Amino acid sequence: MTFQIVPMPTDLVRALQSGAPDANGQPAEHAVSDGGANPCRHCLCNIPEGRGMLILAHRPFGALQPYAECGPIFLCADACEAWDGAPGEIPPILGTSPDYLLKGYLPSERIAYGTGATVPKTDMAARIDGIFERGDIAFVDIRSARNNCFQARAVRA
Repeated sequence: MTFQIVPMPTDLVRALQSGAPDANGQPAEHAVSDGGANPCRHCLCNIPEGRGMLILAHRPFGALQPYAECGPIFLCADACEAWDGAPGEIPPILGTSPDYLLKGYLPSERIAYGTGATVPKTDMAARIDGIFERGDIAFVDIRSARNNCFQARAVRA
């Protein structure tokens, strides 16, 4: 495999867990997980039923620009360990939906046209590898095919 799935940066997550404003400048909402599809974007596991969680806006880009999408995500309310999977390993949160939206991005954080597709979860690894065959791809974002929520990012391994 040519890729590694990476979670949200721990320093950002700890700041949000400590009350820092989200991408919209608002404090995160506090809620309790119902044990359903509440995927933490840091540990990349579903937040267990009864555990505290944060709901907030996240923009996984370095600067504001037309392609810098922002949307809702969940985080564990308490400190959790960052996902640290092996190259090509798919984290638990990416096995709960039948398909995902994948998009390759250039180093400028602009969408690389022709890379976006809704892909069955069983084909996700092969599709990410295929996107990285293009030499100009900096990363691949993995989003919900249903709600367009950011799930995780794939980078070259």
